[in-house]
Amino acid sequence: MMKEPDQSLDQLAHAVIGAAIDVHREIGPGFLESVYQNALCYELGFRHIAYEAQVPAPVTYKGYAVGEGRIDILVEKRLIVELKAVEAYEAIHQAQVISYLKAMHLPLGLLINFNLPILKDGIRRVVLSR
Repeated sequence: MMKEPDQSLDQLAHAVIGAAIDVHREIGPGFLESVYQNALCYELGFRHIAYEAQVPAPVTYKGYAVGEGRIDILVEKRLIVELKAVEAYEAIHQAQVISYLKAMHLPLGLLINFNLPILKDGIRRVVLSR
């Protein structure tokens, strides 16, 4: 059963999407993911939205730390933003966001692919099923 995120988290997601649209409008598709991450972080800072980049997401097995993933951007410690610059999404991209949501005990993530002519077509909202 999916539980929808609260309204403030949803509003935060919309603000991040707006920032991503501005980045895409300015520089367009065709660059590496790191370029979009740097630009989006700049835009979030400009909008006074707190974020951290390249945040470790711990992976445990039976209580034992076995490694970690890296979240592209963690916004206000409650929204995961995973960026891509790919021709098309693959199942592993959504699975990655779901894994990060589980590792961080968060309900909502955004998967954003900047490598499309219209960014709206590359935005996916990922809600963790409980």
